[in-house]
Amino acid sequence: MDETLPSSAEHASGIALDVLVVFLPSGLRGRFAAGTPVLAAARKLGVDIDSICGGRGICGRCQIAVSDGDFPKFGIRSDGDHLSSWGELEDRYIERRTLGKGRRLSCAAKLMGDAVIDVPAESQLHKQIVRKEAESRSVEIDRVVRLYYLDMTAPSLSDQRSDVTRLRDAMAAQWNLDAVSVDPRLLAELPAQLRDADWCVTVAVHEGTDMIALWAGFHDRAYGLAVDIGTTTIAAHLTDLETGEVVAAAGVMNPQIRFGEDLISRISFIQQNPGSLDELTAEVRRAIDDLAHETVAAIGAEVTDIVDMTVVGNPIMHHIFIGIDPLQLGRTPFPLVVEDAVTVLAGDLGLAAVNPAARVYLLPCIAGHVGADTAGVILAEAPHKRDEMTLLVDVGTNAEIVFGNKDRLLACSSPTGPAFEGAQISCGQRAALGAIERVRIDPKTLMPRFRVIGSDLWSDDQQFKAATAEFGVTGICGSGIIEAVAEMFLVGLVNRTGLVDGERFPDCAWLEADEEVYSYRLHDGPPHILISQTDVRAIQLAKAALYAGARLLMDMLGVQTADRIVLAGAFGSYIDPKHAMVLGMIPDSPIEHVHAVGNAAGTGARIALLSGSARREIEALVRRVEKVETAADPGFQKSFVAAMSVPHAKHDFPNIGRSMPMPTNTPRSGRAKKLPDG
Repeated sequence: MDETLPSSAEHASGIALDVLVVFLPSGLRGRFAAGTPVLAAARKLGVDIDSICGGRGICGRCQIAVSDGDFPKFGIRSDGDHLSSWGELEDRYIERRTLGKGRRLSCAAKLMGDAVIDVPAESQLHKQIVRKEAESRSVEIDRVVRLYYLDMTAPSLSDQRSDVTRLRDAMAAQWNLDAVSVDPRLLAELPAQLRDADWCVTVAVHEGTDMIALWAGFHDRAYGLAVDIGTTTIAAHLTDLETGEVVAAAGVMNPQIRFGEDLISRISFIQQNPGSLDELTAEVRRAIDDLAHETVAAIGAEVTDIVDMTVVGNPIMHHIFIGIDPLQLGRTPFPLVVEDAVTVLAGDLGLAAVNPAARVYLLPCIAGHVGADTAGVILAEAPHKRDEMTLLVDVGTNAEIVFGNKDRLLACSSPTGPAFEGAQISCGQRAALGAIERVRIDPKTLMPRFRVIGSDLWSDDQQFKAATAEFGVTGICGSGIIEAVAEMFLVGLVNRTGLVDGERFPDCAWLEADEEVYSYRLHDGPPHILISQTDVRAIQLAKAALYAGARLLMDMLGVQTADRIVLAGAFGSYIDPKHAMVLGMIPDSPIEHVHAVGNAAGTGARIALLSGSARREIEALVRRVEKVETAADPGFQKSFVAAMSVPHAKHDFPNIGRSMPMPTNTPRSGRAKKLPDG
């Protein structure tokens, strides 16, 4: 590893950078002014330290430890006393939770002397299981960028036309395209390229008007990159613009997570740290550059072969990517800065891993909390072309919901919070190796069994421990917590009000009591994994918000049931529809009418990448989508309260009831039939 300090740490602006910090195991290091918070130094150096709360000392995910002793390799002596003393922020934290021995909160501890900082595995942003994949879907190609081969004559004393005029004339003569302009970014290298190619070149032309790339000789491949910027993950699909084939795909955790796991935390971070918008914007653009590099390397192409891009994302991710301050999206009445589709040059965005003259097309947004990602879902699932009443639900921290058919479409967002993604859950985590993703509870013994990401075996299998030895059981992710609570309800451990009813089962070995509050133990450990009463309440709040948003749109159209329910998004794809309906997350419907479609927003981005007519279609369509603001509707709160019950206080669920008897507060022998393992 290069022993020199990163140049980014050497800007002084008159401030003495007199403290050297080294982070392990990454080895990243730099000098900072005394009093700099450890987390701030880590962010500056690009050290992966998790922080859900945005550095407010709430989540405890940013724990670090100081290594004591002499470190000749770094030329420093490190000591625990080289951090600021224990403060109020950490005092407040340990009133609620515990810190490991020798651990500090990196958001609270400040650098006061040279230090070697160990970032433990549980505080690192591990490589996650990125669940976003391209859907196999037929797309009618209406090329936005086309390739044209040109065979031109060289200049002579009798033909002294300029190089640009020669290109334009060739386009008109050979391809009947008049008035094609040459992007100024091509001019610097144009003379050498044309002459080295002996005046035979292939050019890429955007929308029939702008020449944006040039290759020597015959070149029959150009690529586009469809990007979905999610709050948690970023997914990119490299697509052959000629065939429509996805030739490579890659995903990465959104590096903005370091500034806060949810959208509100990131807005808060920007508000509290003037100038930080540029940093968040640079992070997401750098991540997209990395994905572009990764995908072209996978097929042996060059970055200059990427000549077009489409991007979808929620309104806050959309604005930050462009470089627009999103603060107004966190305040009533949540206005967008721009709702129309936006086209910008890759070079103007500072994207280095695509052709600098490539156009970056961002699909239009719909409303303040219904973004370009929802426009992508609509484009992919086409409810506006169907007679059936379709309910589209993109499940996430902020659920985006669309309901209607070819006659009328309504859209809203519903504040579900981060519980579905494992946050605000006592043992919750994002979907990573070792996370519990499937849960079943025996209706007679009340004993749990589960599956984790990375293994197809259930926990009661004799081979389970060996199969998961490399990564172990680490926590529970969103799909797991949904199934756990639904299973607890089905066996009677949770009643219709959401109470963990421990008194009903005084002999249950899997229940743990804290005075009069009960928790259900899924795993003895390590680690010890419980579903607490607080966890159940968090899921109730999230599912009630989701259901209330869907019901609000259905009531506005006077419709009692949806003909088709589509669960979209990385998380939505892994929800078991049966368990979701048992909880009352989604309206009652025949199970066969509920479909998970994967990353539909990304599919919509790919459709827009390949089709100019699809771009025009979605731009026109979003203008007729009726936006509904849940916060301003008096019926939403009323519906929300009723939806807190499991599955609902007022609405019947006959379809799920036909699949299995829904439990009541009857004796133990009256418990419900169990869901199959499928």
